[in-house]
Amino acid sequence: MVDEILIFEEADRIGKVASVDTSKVLIDGEDQHLVTKIGIGNLVAILGVTEREYLIGLVERVTRTLRDELIDDGEDEVDVVEIGPSPSDLLRVVLIGTYRTVQGEKKHVFKRGADSFPQIDRECFLIQGGNLQRLMGLLASGLEEHEKLQLGHFVIDPDAVAIASGDKFYQRHASILGSTGSGKSWAVALLLEKASQLNYPNILVLDMHGEYTPLTGKGGFAKGFKLAGPSDLNSNNESIIRLPYWLLNRDEMLSMILDRSDQNAPNQASRFTLHVRNLKENTLDANGKRDVKETFTVDSPIPYQLEDLVDLLKKDDTDKGVGVNGKPVKGEWEGKLTRFVSRLEAKIEDRRYGFMFKPTDGTNEYSWLADLASKLIGSDADNKGIKIIDFSEVPSDVLPVVTGTFARLLYDLQFWLGKCSPPYAATGKRGTGNPARPAVITVSK
Repeated sequence: MVDEILIFEEADRIGKVASVDTSKVLIDGEDQHLVTKIGIGNLVAILGVTEREYLIGLVERVTRTLRDELIDDGEDEVDVVEIGPSPSDLLRVVLIGTYRTVQGEKKHVFKRGADSFPQIDRECFLIQGGNLQRLMGLLASGLEEHEKLQLGHFVIDPDAVAIASGDKFYQRHASILGSTGSGKSWAVALLLEKASQLNYPNILVLDMHGEYTPLTGKGGFAKGFKLAGPSDLNSNNESIIRLPYWLLNRDEMLSMILDRSDQNAPNQASRFTLHVRNLKENTLDANGKRDVKETFTVDSPIPYQLEDLVDLLKKDDTDKGVGVNGKPVKGEWEGKLTRFVSRLEAKIEDRRYGFMFKPTDGTNEYSWLADLASKLIGSDADNKGIKIIDFSEVPSDVLPVVTGTFARLLYDLQFWLGKCSPPYAATGKRGTGNPARPAVITVSK
């Protein structure tokens, strides 16, 4: 590494600090020619408390105002004083990090965040050219070669390579924002392509519009899955995924079939909850899961037969009560569940919701969830580390529920998995018998 990372000359000097608050710094631009070259997103260095420290900031606003001032023409004695416009430049900067040439026994250290605030009149410099390239190289210098995720090159300097940590990038929340046509989809595709070149990538992409399916074709680097559409209900293709109704919790299921404006809505929700819990309990009894039975709830992902639920609700809706003289009278629930059952049956018969309400025989087996977990989270020679799940045929009215259920399922699976060694999402080596925890990317317009 070179002896110096940031080497500034007079041509790099922007001006001095004019104002400081807890989140922003205003710089008084003294070099008007240099200010015209500065744009949003440029990096600046502000001299810190000592000569060994620079505060690194990101330019988020550049303004130029004109004000009237006395014009000095250089003559000692003048009869007329002229007043003319004089430009005043201000740069608003947000602090993002601190660079120190020496920190204890270490040299050339960059850390996120500012340890201190700059003082008024401290010198400010534009980070460009060789300074920018060396600073970006410093950020990537602590990464192992297999961990480096090359994102591309900086617009402000095409010679400066943007490199991030593959592990940290996919383990944290991030978003790619932009207007229509700005290239968001291409940016995501590039990130996935770069990630596929890392060691042991394990990434799940929730593709709302099916725009990333070309990455799963012949010569692609990702494995493709699809939530079953109306034409896929009889397919045995392993890439077709069902998301059975019993994975939904009580509130998610009711949000699709319960009309809360119905005066009988509380009764309908009550009977639904009771029957679903009992049916799940019957499944646990049939499979000898006594330990699970002690802690399960109505929201637990336990299979049950939808036909049994409909039969129980219909029985409630038609059963008569017994009067004081033993004569039949109107039952407690009679007629109160009719509309609820009709809405449920309509959803079951609609092929658009077949991925949920028309599961295959194996989907209602108790062991099915473990098989799905292995398919989605596992990563080996036969199961590529990047998986793209196509949600394009999911009806829009249930898409929020379905994606929410899917995301919660992935979270729960990761939460209950044993610890990986180490727990890396994109590049770490997997521990014996445990897959690397996957990163999840949701793509939407």
